[in-house]
Amino acid sequence: MKNKYRVLIADDHPLARQAVRTLLEDDEAFEIIGEATNGIEAVELCAQLEPNVVLMDIHMPGMNGLEATRRIKAYDPAVKIVILSVSDAVADLFSAIQFGAQGYLLKNMDPADWVDYLHALLEEDTETARRMADRLYYQFKAVKPSEGPLPSLLTPREKEILAYISEGVTNRQIADKLVIAENTVKNHVKNVLEKLGLDNRVQLAAYAVSHRISRPEED
Repeated sequence: MKNKYRVLIADDHPLARQAVRTLLEDDEAFEIIGEATNGIEAVELCAQLEPNVVLMDIHMPGMNGLEATRRIKAYDPAVKIVILSVSDAVADLFSAIQFGAQGYLLKNMDPADWVDYLHALLEEDTETARRMADRLYYQFKAVKPSEGPLPSLLTPREKEILAYISEGVTNRQIADKLVIAENTVKNHVKNVLEKLGLDNRVQLAAYAVSHRISRPEED
């Protein structure tokens, strides 16, 4: 048998982590080497344990799965990260890939299909994986970094809000973090969309990643 996939599970819900562990322990292709309860732990454990696969919940406290994915991929591009979510929204799927994830799995999938799909994503040689790659490719084409207005058109506040959008943060959450009204955030988002000639938050997130617009590293 080929070498096992060394798996790190990152999810803030204990029952969810146990469900994933139980599911994968029945498959000899996987070895669970650790568990993280938030994005910060996921980043730290990746550096310590060196997994080759991370199953990353998209919504976690402290640091969400998208930002954790970005940081992990920055220092270890080889690790394969699969985002776990209860949502099949295209925006979430697109954001996950923009941040460097190789795949996206729904928690409510049938267990047998879940494992088969995970194999498809990791082995990259099945019809399932090819169909997903095609879907992501056409979404990715929505924004090309070499085209369109430059970030210099944006004010510092607009860039700050754009950076939060790229992390998957909602308008309400942005308002709370910046101590401003939610309507003010909405107006900023509207202005950014107009300045950049974009249509939605998915494209904004892609633009931010493409142009490396991010907030300063937090302590």
